[in-house]
Amino acid sequence: MIFALTEEHQMIREAARDFAQNELKPGVIERDEQQQFPAEQIKKLGELGFLGMMVDPKYDGAGMDAISYVLVMEELSKIDASASVVVSVNNSLVCYGLEKYGTEEQKEKYLKPLASGKHIGAFCLSEPEAGSDATSQRTVAEDKGNYYLLNGTKNWITNGNSASTYLVIAQTHPDKGHRGINALIVEKGMDGFTVGPKENKLGIRGSDTHSLLFNDVRVPKANRIGEDGFGFKFAMNVLEGGRIGIAAQALGIASGAFELAANYAKTRHTFGKPIAQHQAIQFKLADMATQIEAARLLCLKAAWLNDTGMPYAKAASMAKLYASEVAMKVTIEAVQIHGGYGYVKEYHVERLMRDAKITQIYEGTSEIQKMVISREVLKD
Repeated sequence: MIFALTEEHQMIREAARDFAQNELKPGVIERDEQQQFPAEQIKKLGELGFLGMMVDPKYDGAGMDAISYVLVMEELSKIDASASVVVSVNNSLVCYGLEKYGTEEQKEKYLKPLASGKHIGAFCLSEPEAGSDATSQRTVAEDKGNYYLLNGTKNWITNGNSASTYLVIAQTHPDKGHRGINALIVEKGMDGFTVGPKENKLGIRGSDTHSLLFNDVRVPKANRIGEDGFGFKFAMNVLEGGRIGIAAQALGIASGAFELAANYAKTRHTFGKPIAQHQAIQFKLADMATQIEAARLLCLKAAWLNDTGMPYAKAASMAKLYASEVAMKVTIEAVQIHGGYGYVKEYHVERLMRDAKITQIYEGTSEIQKMVISREVLKD
């Protein structure tokens, strides 16, 4: 086993760290307060190749591996999870799905601008009645011969108003259950497609989260991904990779909070010495560091399995389950170590604590991850 990063991986991590410190950190508190989407920063991330990291260069991607993806997600998430979730969704749920399952025409038309960062994508699965139960799709794509007539509502859509390309999961054959679901590529501006109000959220407040409404939207048959009825399998497959991204986001939130807490503990004095010299604080930091390292290894193992072409569903779910729990524990402790200052926005840790919670919910709740893990381990 070789646990050292390659020189290329180290360079990619440094590039992401520099970007996070120099481009994301300035104004991150104000963007959170104002629920402002980091449009300028996302454009620059695209120029760096971070929005199509694992896409083949022939489709204008950066051709990196999943380990690089984890490293970038961790560094960006230390500073701004509202920006890093755009990277996760665009890479894992949109670009990956189009590259693996799309036609050449779809890749030319949609994947290239997404991978190059010229466009942003959105993945549309959740509905008012279909969250963890993704089989209960109420959005309907009625087969009309050479096109589908799309009607329904999608909830909690990341990049909801900023995206140009939307991958929409909809039911075409209700009598077939999940085998009757399709995945369709919808373009912003199509007649009948409306973006609802932005959600006022606890955390990742800069993320562009909206409901989407489809009223008799005509989607060409050429925009269907895969064979008729492939939509549910498509969604489940791309979510496996998405869990690696969100696990790495949770890891980054935790490690960012830890770095702030450790630095604060060295400078804050009580009873005549830095609080880092008090055993109570030392033990907190020891637990935090150990949990973060365990989460990091789970994330990197899932990415390595992905890169080597081996099954990674169990590893991805384990990484997401554990890293999201660590994100909550570590950010709460980081606030505690800061004391009263931890409750103040300018010290960043209260925002990281709020951002951490969503990692236990989206792209499969912790309870769903336990279902996936138990199913996988019982197969062995």
